[in-house]
Amino acid sequence: MTIVVTTPTGHVGSRVVRLLLQAGVRPRVLVRDPARLDEATRARVEVRQGDLTDAEFVRDSVAGTRTVFWVDPTPHTTADPIETSLRTAAPLIAAARAGEVGRVVLLSSIGAEKRHGVGHIDALAGIEEQLDATGADVLHLRCAYFFTNLLFGLEGLSQGVLTTAFDPDHPMPWVDPRDIGDVVAARLLSDSWRGRVVQAVHGPEDLTFHQVARILTEALGRPIQLGPVNDDATRDALRAAGLPPSAVEGMVGMTAGTRDLVPEQPRDLLTTTPTPLSAWAHAHLRPLLEG
Repeated sequence: MTIVVTTPTGHVGSRVVRLLLQAGVRPRVLVRDPARLDEATRARVEVRQGDLTDAEFVRDSVAGTRTVFWVDPTPHTTADPIETSLRTAAPLIAAARAGEVGRVVLLSSIGAEKRHGVGHIDALAGIEEQLDATGADVLHLRCAYFFTNLLFGLEGLSQGVLTTAFDPDHPMPWVDPRDIGDVVAARLLSDSWRGRVVQAVHGPEDLTFHQVARILTEALGRPIQLGPVNDDATRDALRAAGLPPSAVEGMVGMTAGTRDLVPEQPRDLLTTTPTPLSAWAHAHLRPLLEG
């Protein structure tokens, strides 16, 4: 049973690799820089070194495998992010259509169910649709807002401000990427699912940004105030940072397009994961701000 894991050093991928190894599976990992894998992991996995934007590398690496865990590697800051994401996934989709890959588990996002109008998430919607048309068994994991997105706001948090363009009063699901890794590994190891499957990963609870600010205040041991901004202010900040127009709209669109979203999959036993934001923030954010 060959399982391919992309982005094996990321927040989700690294957890998936660890759990597969503990289950007795030697995964094939596609990695640009093997040195980013710790020595113990490198010794236990099959390493294929290359770039996921290299179509020949991807096609050769996935051909003849049972299951591929695909994570879109395209940074949100990339020029033409939607086109880049779709082009990067094209060799995987071609391999699935040709019967060279039996199953694909896609790290997707809530909002992909809208199909259009959600910025860079539109690319995940397109990948979902193209995978669905291949005839392979496909599982789309529609994941909530990552706790780790808060790491991009460390400078503001160090000054006691949590900046957001989301509606601060609208509850939305938040999730620890390690918990996503748990769900991914369980699905990769299971042979019981067939056809097209969609499963959300909603984290432990829906939170408004007002609630997040209160949770961070307690977990970080310092007052955190909410700093709401509108879409135009976000655009101005991204442009000032030198991002190209398509990247700016891709990032703004993700926020604007999910601002009032009700996820297609309800919160239930299968979509709820255990780690609370308070525990994650205390373990991961607080040391960074105290260092």
